[in-house]
Amino acid sequence: MSDRPKALLFDVQGTATDFHSTVVAAAAALLGQRYPGRDWSAFVNDWRAAYFRGTAAVGDHWVSVDSIYRAALDDLLTEHGMEVTSDVRAELNSAWKRLDPWPDAVPGLTRLRRRYTLATLSNADVDAVVSITRHCDFPWHAVFTAEMAGAHKPDPRTYRMAAHYLGAQPGEIMMVASHKYDIRAAAALGFRTAFVARPLEFGDPALADTAFSDEFDLNATDFEDLADRLGC
Repeated sequence: MSDRPKALLFDVQGTATDFHSTVVAAAAALLGQRYPGRDWSAFVNDWRAAYFRGTAAVGDHWVSVDSIYRAALDDLLTEHGMEVTSDVRAELNSAWKRLDPWPDAVPGLTRLRRRYTLATLSNADVDAVVSITRHCDFPWHAVFTAEMAGAHKPDPRTYRMAAHYLGAQPGEIMMVASHKYDIRAAAALGFRTAFVARPLEFGDPALADTAFSDEFDLNATDFEDLADRLGC
């Protein structure tokens, strides 16, 4: 790839971390004994789908993602007829702040940081991204989130905020994500784009969009592959 970017921005939930497996394990541990035989994979996918709907529904302003997850969880538990104490609800709702990394994430980022400035651009609250970063020992140079822009991705303000703080033009920055809506929004503002396929993001590979596309500057199978393609 000629004329390489100066900085890489990474989505966190799903792209750098294994949201599904982490939260499924937490749900099973916290609720499984009382509610045996439940499909916790489907439960978590329903919860995450409600999160995506929740962030889209707030429009052009920012609302704490923690509160969106909690409201969605409360609704889902009611829908499933599950009686859960407030303490257990709070513990389960905090599971997404301790997401485990994909196996390739830290090795790939470690290689990439030798040549590029690395930062997050996540919809998650700042404290959540800091928590995830600490849990995974991610080697970012900086943490940016939608909270700092006052709007959720794919609002243009989130991408422009990150470019401002990096002191770089959009064309000097590459947005990296496993969610195509995210990198398409960045591309519309002039950012470079890298799509990373995460076939197990929702547990069942049939549920993930992993098709490579020429519309993106780079397509990669994981962060190690991305490092290869960016000359690291």
